[in-house]
Amino acid sequence: MALMSNRTWPEWLDEYAKSHRHPVNRFCHTIGIPLVVASLVLVPVVFLFNISGAWFAALFGAGWFFQFLGHAFERKRPEFMHDARFLFVGLRWWVQKIRGRV
Repeated sequence: MALMSNRTWPEWLDEYAKSHRHPVNRFCHTIGIPLVVASLVLVPVVFLFNISGAWFAALFGAGWFFQFLGHAFERKRPEFMHDARFLFVGLRWWVQKIRGRV
């Protein structure tokens, strides 16, 4: 069971894959997801060292830009708009893709 649901991780990933079939969308997510994650990792650095959040904002914005651009090619709304848990599923998809399992 994954994400407090009766679905298994493979079922979540299969559902995610249904709205991520277009190669441009998949490419955009391959770039966009790590940019968003990197920006979130930088948040504590910004506050701890009292530095400008410009890098954080740029990475975050670019990451989401790529993901929404991909969905424009896909012609489907992002899954997280239906269920916020897909934000975590997308990250899991990216990890699986990097490992060569997608």
